Amino acid sequence: MTSPQMYRPQVHLDRTSPVPLYHQISSVVQEAIVSGELPPHTRIENELALADRLRVSRPTARRALQELVDKGMLVRKRGVGTEVAPELIRRSVELTSLHDDLAAAGREPRTEVLEHELRPADEEIAGRLQLEVGTDVVVVRRLRYADGEPLALMTNYVRAELAPSRADLERAGLYAALRERGVRLRLAHQTIGARQATAAEARTLMEPARAAVLTMERLAIADSDTVVEYGRHIYRASRYTFQTTLLAR
Repeated sequence: MTSPQMYRPQVHLDRTSPVPLYHQISSVVQEAIVSGELPPHTRIENELALADRLRVSRPTARRALQELVDKGMLVRKRGVGTEVAPELIRRSVELTSLHDDLAAAGREPRTEVLEHELRPADEEIAGRLQLEVGTDVVVVRRLRYADGEPLALMTNYVRAELAPSRADLERAGLYAALRERGVRLRLAHQTIGARQATAAEARTLMEPARAAVLTMERLAIADSDTVVEYGRHIYRASRYTFQTTLLAR
């Protein structure tokens, strides 16, 4: 690197090789990222300067950088340029909260509570929580940050008599707040999927329009066999993965 602010790949291009020039360039940058030479948020030389310096076409330089953007290793930021993406957050599929998992991984979690409202349960939510239609539930929408960057949008429907306060949820994760209220979760039914973000979701999560997001629905049950909460969460696919361990039978 020529400076702490800007990385200019030193690439010895083999123009006789069957390996495309764009891939030769992207491979050098990828190796620097994987090795740790390039820490997160390091700025990368722009495609115009890269093309001019390496004497390749601008489409070749653009494709080299885009290949790493598509892999989630680089991100493009308006007004900033292209930089090394933050480290991908990997989370085990266990009955834990995102807040606790981030803290355990050495990340700095922060929560913005977007909504905390008492509402009558409609037919779907009442069915999920095993309540009568019209029973009051607390609807909570939160934006979870990791190291200052938005990571997940979370909507939870919680039995009113068990729901933590807005202040509790700004301070701690939902499950930690429930534990403080004497609720002990025993199991959860969870479904993980993927889709494209809506325009509003993409803006909130600082992702490009129609970016891929991971989805998770979870129904959490206490040791009293009471269904405590139903959650619908979306996560930035560029920054987040789920991990599972599979055992042969």
